[in-house]
Amino acid sequence: MPVSTPRRGRLFVIAAPSGAGKTSLVRALMERVPSLAFSVSFTTRPRRANEQDGRDYHFVDEGRFRDMVREGVLLEHAEVFGNHYGTGRDEVEQALQAGQDLILEIDWQGAQQVRERMPEVLDIFILPPSREVLEQRLRNRRTDSPDVIARRLRESVEEMAHWPEFRFVVVNDDFDTALGEMLSIVEGRGEALRADRPGLAGFMRDLLG
Repeated sequence: MPVSTPRRGRLFVIAAPSGAGKTSLVRALMERVPSLAFSVSFTTRPRRANEQDGRDYHFVDEGRFRDMVREGVLLEHAEVFGNHYGTGRDEVEQALQAGQDLILEIDWQGAQQVRERMPEVLDIFILPPSREVLEQRLRNRRTDSPDVIARRLRESVEEMAHWPEFRFVVVNDDFDTALGEMLSIVEGRGEALRADRPGLAGFMRDLLG
């Protein structure tokens, strides 16, 4: 009897400006869909008190990160708020070949690179319902100084301007609704959440001001 090869896994890229609720949504999504695996990125950012090396990120110094870029072992990499982030190429490819569905939680710059190298990627951009809500969420985290929050808000506008590049867009106004929409995308029922859907462009004009 011939041995069947596993189907190739699907790669989901999920990006968002700081404060849009991406991390909480991704964690809840993975609880709902146990077959999803999280691809742990490398970063030079200092580890926060509630983070674990190897679970939230692989924390490396800048020298090691530069070596990884030079050696071409990263599928994507970007600099965000002065820190470097990247995804291991071999780890992703091995998981997909084994039939594993993977989530990459990265930024829009990384998403661009992944699209170039893996056009089959299913990419999702998460947005806040308003700038006021975005600012409040950043303040509620209580992890950044007022100056850092102000900088994040300015740069968030630039990040959100890249929304048309993504296949799907989810507006995180109500957490449970947004989670349900992400679940629909993962289950192949996300056509109503495409970035080119009616009404979204008008909403984005108001959001971006």
